[in-house]
Amino acid sequence: AFLSGGQSDIEATANLDAINRLGGPWALTFSYGRALQTAALKTWSGMPSNVLDAQAAFTHRAHMNALATQGQWTEMEERAAP
Repeated sequence: AFLSGGQSDIEATANLDAINRLGGPWALTFSYGRALQTAALKTWSGMPSNVLDAQAAFTHRAHMNALATQGQWTEMEERAAP
């Protein structure tokens, strides 16, 4: 399992992608609680009016990490954030 502790959201995603681009005979899982939640929590900031934007931020992070698990994440995809 690859852990994201101590890395920024994007750095963790880029590292997961790099590992998966190497390939291997195994499936790699990851533990990304903070790397998935940070952008959403910052966007939300406890304000009900920010809920939809926070959900979009979380969905984007989840999508970026899904791409990274397949070795298909790119900085261009990252910049296409909502």
